[in-house]
Amino acid sequence: MQQSTSHLFHDNVRHAVNDDNLRVSLETMKTGFRFKRLAAIDRLPEFEDLREEGKALKDHVLAHLDLYLEAFEQKVTEQGGTVHWCANAAEAQQVVLDICRSVGARTVTKGKSMISEEIGLNDYLEKNGVQPIETDLGEYIIQLRHEVPSHIIAPAIHVRKEMVADAFRATHTHRPADRDLSEPRSLLDEAREELRDKFLAADVGITGANMLIAETGTSVIVTNEGNGDLTQLLPRVHVVLASLEKVVPTLNDASTVLRLLARSATGQEASTYVTFSSGPRRADDLDGPEQYHVILLDNGRSKMLGSEFQDMLRCIRCGACMNHCPVYGAIGGHAYGWVYPGPMGSVLTPALIGIEKSAPLPNASTLCGRCESVCPMKIPLPRMLRAWREQEFERHLTPPRAVWALKVHTALASRPRLYRWATRLGAWALRIWGGRRGSFDHIPFAQDWTDSRTMAAPQYGRTFMDLYANRPNAHITNKER
Repeated sequence: MQQSTSHLFHDNVRHAVNDDNLRVSLETMKTGFRFKRLAAIDRLPEFEDLREEGKALKDHVLAHLDLYLEAFEQKVTEQGGTVHWCANAAEAQQVVLDICRSVGARTVTKGKSMISEEIGLNDYLEKNGVQPIETDLGEYIIQLRHEVPSHIIAPAIHVRKEMVADAFRATHTHRPADRDLSEPRSLLDEAREELRDKFLAADVGITGANMLIAETGTSVIVTNEGNGDLTQLLPRVHVVLASLEKVVPTLNDASTVLRLLARSATGQEASTYVTFSSGPRRADDLDGPEQYHVILLDNGRSKMLGSEFQDMLRCIRCGACMNHCPVYGAIGGHAYGWVYPGPMGSVLTPALIGIEKSAPLPNASTLCGRCESVCPMKIPLPRMLRAWREQEFERHLTPPRAVWALKVHTALASRPRLYRWATRLGAWALRIWGGRRGSFDHIPFAQDWTDSRTMAAPQYGRTFMDLYANRPNAHITNKER
């Protein structure tokens, strides 16, 4: 499994907020994903009804997960494929390596897969003599930079084009050193040319799965580049990596999820490529793999069933929660220290690797509720973040500084006059700190409180005392309350 630095979250944050390149990239993300999503759902009047339908569908699947997984396995087997059940990352790694060795594969091509990131597959294969080649452009870029994804749908969102050019020059040394890589098109053309021979040479192709359809034994991938199709059609062997909760009952159910996924993720009506794969190549097929393997990974998910965190298993990995999260928007994905960033990661990571190794993450939230309001599956992320905070406190994992701060706040909040005096003092101190009266531009998140639906920035006061005075019912005294 990929190593986690979630316990170093505060150190990671200090590094992130001082990264000027990251700040520019995150500002671009905010205006891009948010507005496109808003425009897409405005064109679909039944979007809210679809959210309810998607939530009910996922809840039904989780209540009968064993039934649908067994049905899926049966259909895959009937069509000549093989299903591998893996309890943890080590088992999944070994199955992939055994498949590669069985066909003498020295290189494998990979589509974007968060499960492969979760189990640390690339490093494992390299250590065992198999070279993995990422074919999604964003994943290819971060592989060359020896990084991990910073976003689940846009893994290289933190990398600017000048940084991509540097990575290409450092890696593609057989190309002319004076070539022009100043435009995105030139970077794209070079990546395409570099990957073309690798697609043709690979013996094994590995993809993730956005869904598994129990009715037909089909895996579904959603891409915008076509690399997923080349990864699973050209090699002799296609390996699908998926977690248990990705199964849906029928093709109709898959269409419901698809209508929610692209709109929530990238603001598209539908992704450019939606590919359905059912088993290996048949006798009359013109292309396709000779072998079809599906690896079903648990890795802690079965423990979430029936728990207060079961709702997290409804997630369809659209990334909407992080696109609208003021914390993610200020620090990016790497600060979270593991595979899944943002609000969904702050809930899922403790469930998979333990709260002891990721205690800071549930606190990396303002609990503003944006994440839940935009989630296509209506996952109650704020509630689960609070639940993890409670567990952190019960297990005595809360840092002493935070415990002390809560005690101070409790003492102040229970004494209204002292509280008013302390807030005035705090406002005065921040004005001095800001360098000019009322300036809070330097404080993380202060400029990011926008309504998730209209994107209209509310007009807040310029100081804490202005905020206090302008709040609803500000004229009512504490005694009247």
